[in-house]
Amino acid sequence: MHHARLATLAFIVILATAACSAASTAAPTAPPSVVPSAAAPSASALPAAAGSAVTVANFSFQPATITVPVGTTVTWTNTDSAGHTVAADDGSFTSGTLGTGAMFSQTFSTAGTFAYHCSIHASMTGTVVVQ
Repeated sequence: MHHARLATLAFIVILATAACSAASTAAPTAPPSVVPSAAAPSASALPAAAGSAVTVANFSFQPATITVPVGTTVTWTNTDSAGHTVAADDGSFTSGTLGTGAMFSQTFSTAGTFAYHCSIHASMTGTVVVQ
């Protein structure tokens, strides 16, 4: 099981490194369209950028609090052997059950503090602070 976790972590690091190097060599693109401030967070399948990844490990979210700029996609990766969820306390997003190695991404298009939890394990809580 330990080797599977290491392989998953190595895969995430490779993806993040590839995304960073691709971004630094890519031609400049137009800025993303502006989302009205009343828009709720939206789900996304994009890989996590550096500093926007949360690992689900040892029945906790690591880091428990993450601070990101508006427009960031945060990606949670379950490395536990148990299934977990990522569910906003206000009901604005939910992952469904994530098995070992599964990922869930959420784009945060407005500033604010977004508390979330695992709906299977009530002691698991986290916060995304969007500035």
